[in-house]
Amino acid sequence: MLLLVLSALLLLFCNLDVWYFLRGAQVFVEAWFLPRIEDILAEQSIDCMVLPNDLDYLGHMNNSRYLRECDFARFHHYMRNGLFMASRKLGVRLVVGASTIRYRRSLAFREAFQIRTKVLGWDEKAFYLEQRFVSKRDSFVSAVMLCRQNVVGSSPESIIEFIFKKQIECPQFPEELKHWISFISASSQALRAESGLEDKNK
Repeated sequence: MLLLVLSALLLLFCNLDVWYFLRGAQVFVEAWFLPRIEDILAEQSIDCMVLPNDLDYLGHMNNSRYLRECDFARFHHYMRNGLFMASRKLGVRLVVGASTIRYRRSLAFREAFQIRTKVLGWDEKAFYLEQRFVSKRDSFVSAVMLCRQNVVGSSPESIIEFIFKKQIECPQFPEELKHWISFISASSQALRAESGLEDKNK
């Protein structure tokens, strides 16, 4: 019986990223018991550490792990400010439409760091977020990510009004975000011209 159970667990781990779902469950539970954040623009942080399964062959945190940890940090962020539950109640999907990450310094094995997430603003179709990887050793910003979170089935304004029962004015976009949005738009136009198809998610 023990051999059968071990074989089943091995098969599960070989065919499914079990750690991903366990990590997601951990983030959900932690966020559930933390106080609600009433400011949509407030920066939130989540504590992390570089573990053995995060490493690449150079002994640093694998580049793809940064993006995965950003997913968890955004989920944590949305849980605490109400975006996740509001989107569920409204039947809305939050889908990553674009992301760009800049690596500045490697995160090493067992290095503790924070991911600091904040909403920079929104337009009629998407939220725009910044996520920073900050080393807890010396507060160095090891990586910075910009993310466009598309709202499918509604609009950011509708979700915000549903959560806070009032309209909130979008802050002015930082210059680097404006440049990034221009890049996304130019890329969309180029691909649309190349394919000859209408890009509805521009």
